[in-house]
Amino acid sequence: MTLRLGTRGSPLALKQAEMVRDALIAAHGWDSGAVEIVTISTKGDRDRVRPLTEMGGKAVWTKELDRALLAGETDISVHSMKDVESIRPEGLGIAAMLERADVRDKLIGAASLDDLPDGAVIGTASPRRVAQVKGLRPGLRTDLLRGNIATRIAAVENGKFDATLLASAGLDRMDQGHVGHHVELDVMLPAPAQGAIGIDARSDDAATRAALAAINHVDTFDCVMAERAFVAGLNGDCHSPVAALAQLDGDHLHLSVEIYSEDGSDRLQDKISLDRSDTETPKQLARDMLAAAPDSIKKLFG
Repeated sequence: MTLRLGTRGSPLALKQAEMVRDALIAAHGWDSGAVEIVTISTKGDRDRVRPLTEMGGKAVWTKELDRALLAGETDISVHSMKDVESIRPEGLGIAAMLERADVRDKLIGAASLDDLPDGAVIGTASPRRVAQVKGLRPGLRTDLLRGNIATRIAAVENGKFDATLLASAGLDRMDQGHVGHHVELDVMLPAPAQGAIGIDARSDDAATRAALAAINHVDTFDCVMAERAFVAGLNGDCHSPVAALAQLDGDHLHLSVEIYSEDGSDRLQDKISLDRSDTETPKQLARDMLAAAPDSIKKLFG
């Protein structure tokens, strides 16, 4: 029997699908044809011009993959976890995650934000990055830049933008780790679940979920689920101006979170410690922060 793995068709998505395929084959001693990669076109891939918030937000990367999985056309789906909406459709659920990669952003086009002159334009489609950049450097400008890694790097090299920000994990996976300069965590906290690859499966498919358990990196899973719980408590999604990072310390997690207004002029931040399996405390933290937030932030969530 062949396990059918659904994925988007971008170069990075295919690379991540291959990582999951190879991990399953290695864990179970399967032959090379035991996992079939099924490429599925998503709305986010077909329309690379409009802002994601105008295209339906949450499910722009996942809706078609979810449909195929629920219809039995595929057996699992592979996602960049930072692109997965916080509430999964009924009948599906994240069953496993590979070990997380570097969670930091990288700046392409300059050694640091401080090295960019006032008026420089940073290309990004991320509301989090927009808010963080404007909060740190109000004199910088941002403009919409979407596309795969190569497209965004080329936009800087061709002079269309002065700089852009990309996830370090994606650059590393595409053998582009030499490109750009890391932005440290005390400067820009990453998106929730950044650097993590997740595998979705049908909730009632016990055999597949058992097979996936063999490649699940528990430490990554627990950290990412805490970050996702915080986003769920905000009623936010992967296109909300929110940052979160959980780091493991024994059986406890240290969770750092930030929420922003669109222009970064308002920011709330907090840090808590919690048991690694606790997903209720992050949700309550999110509700408490929203209750104390100015209207510039409140209006972006819920």
